[in-house]
Amino acid sequence: MSLNKHLFACEDPSVWRGIYKKYWQVVELKSDGKGKKRGKLLPLDKWYQEELPAAIAGRSERFLTHTELVKLMEWKLTRGKFRPRLQELVATNSSETVERCTKKAFGLLPDITAAVTELSSLKALGPATASAVLAAGAPELAAFMADEAVESIPGLKPIQYTVKHYSLYLQRVKERTQALNKVDTDQDWTPHKVELCLWAWAVASKLQPSLLQDGCDEEAGTTEPHAKRQKIK
Repeated sequence: MSLNKHLFACEDPSVWRGIYKKYWQVVELKSDGKGKKRGKLLPLDKWYQEELPAAIAGRSERFLTHTELVKLMEWKLTRGKFRPRLQELVATNSSETVERCTKKAFGLLPDITAAVTELSSLKALGPATASAVLAAGAPELAAFMADEAVESIPGLKPIQYTVKHYSLYLQRVKERTQALNKVDTDQDWTPHKVELCLWAWAVASKLQPSLLQDGCDEEAGTTEPHAKRQKIK
């Protein structure tokens, strides 16, 4: 797949899998960048992608603790634009309020709009951070509103941090998720997984484009029967 193409338009699941397999290498690349955030992203991303979802799933009812919400904000700000004021503000939410609000939000699913609106009642939480909460606890329904992922979908620029814009983004991601599951017999694609691929593609395109080409070439050269090849539009 040519690097000047949009990944979002690709219908070949083997290409998407190639990018997905490179995800942690891309995180390492970004984590190794310059500045005060150097080295911080990788451990935070491991926590968000692996430990937090397991913790949420292990509860009788899904919710986040105050400590988890504060750390989630740290992850989000380390991955994107750092805004110290948001980090301070999110910590002012009481533990009781955080647990009650996040529990209610997960209970409102599959109504994503209602869940995002509920989470946005917490201090420092807008639709983007709310989407991160939902993606951690319900990856089969939600995708994190990462700038890089949103911007990689045609027609969604400029980004607006509103519930309406998030809904447009999530709808497009869900459409691609459904399309991939139709041609990939593993049928293990979720909105969050698609979002991770879009983020990895966008970030690697800037930091190390050759990493993407290597991943695509390796995966395209496989003969695994589960990936039905389709042309890229």
